[in-house]
Amino acid sequence: MERIGFIGLGIMGKPMAQNLLKAGYPLTVYNRSDGPIKELVDAGAAAAASPQAVAANADVVVTIVTDTPDVQQVLLGENGVIHTVAPDAVVIDMSTISPTATREIASVIQEKGASMLDAPVSGGEGGAIAGTLSIMVGGEEAVFNQCLPIFETLGKNIVHVGQSGAGQLTKLCNQIAVAVTNLAMSEALVFGAKAGLDLKKMQYAIQGGAAGSWQLSNLAPRVLERDFAPGFMVKLQQKDLRLVLQEADRLKLSLPATSLVHHLFHALESQGAGDEGTQALVRVLEQLAGVEVKQTG
Repeated sequence: MERIGFIGLGIMGKPMAQNLLKAGYPLTVYNRSDGPIKELVDAGAAAAASPQAVAANADVVVTIVTDTPDVQQVLLGENGVIHTVAPDAVVIDMSTISPTATREIASVIQEKGASMLDAPVSGGEGGAIAGTLSIMVGGEEAVFNQCLPIFETLGKNIVHVGQSGAGQLTKLCNQIAVAVTNLAMSEALVFGAKAGLDLKKMQYAIQGGAAGSWQLSNLAPRVLERDFAPGFMVKLQQKDLRLVLQEADRLKLSLPATSLVHHLFHALESQGAGDEGTQALVRVLEQLAGVEVKQTG
């Protein structure tokens, strides 16, 4: 089995790395903080002192970090993967970052004789833990096929969507649909609360029909319990929406609903809620409506 180097052991990365380890892959890990490294080492992984050291002992390097500058740093920075990546190695970036930056990074990696796939994921922490993520992959199809067993360890819905950058563009489409559906769910809950409905019964009644969505089935119950712990943080959703709107600006494209959700999340951030789950969007609408969404009785 390929030796895998894994960089980034956050909410998503740590369970993904654990799943690779459970599948039997030899694993070397790096993270900015030591706690997650210790957990993986205790489970059988090796630790590396830098991204450069990770790449020196890997056939495939997987990165999943926060934002575009973070990916650029771990791959191309002073102690980056680029300095030791093997000519026949593959770099798989599973972060959500700029499609333009992705193509630029891929070009530099290709100059070293290695290959790069952009493979952002959807499914949140639960999907990362269960190994059921949706993975959208850009890059050469032959390289995708080579890495398919790795992807199958991490997810269930795995699609090669095109050449370099196409994975990131597809993820931005995903984030548009996720964010706007989250707003629709929130408005439905606030409307139901204001009208005096039994919200749990309302949710059950509509989620099995045309209104059904992942958000309605998975996030609405958490809202009713006033549980705003993150599966995916507001501040990370905002980072993704900024990427969407930057790309839309480049395309001279108007996205009014996405822009509205972005502004509503700004209101949450201004209240110090950037680390809460994205279901906290409902709280902005609650403030506008003068009502609280919760299950009673």
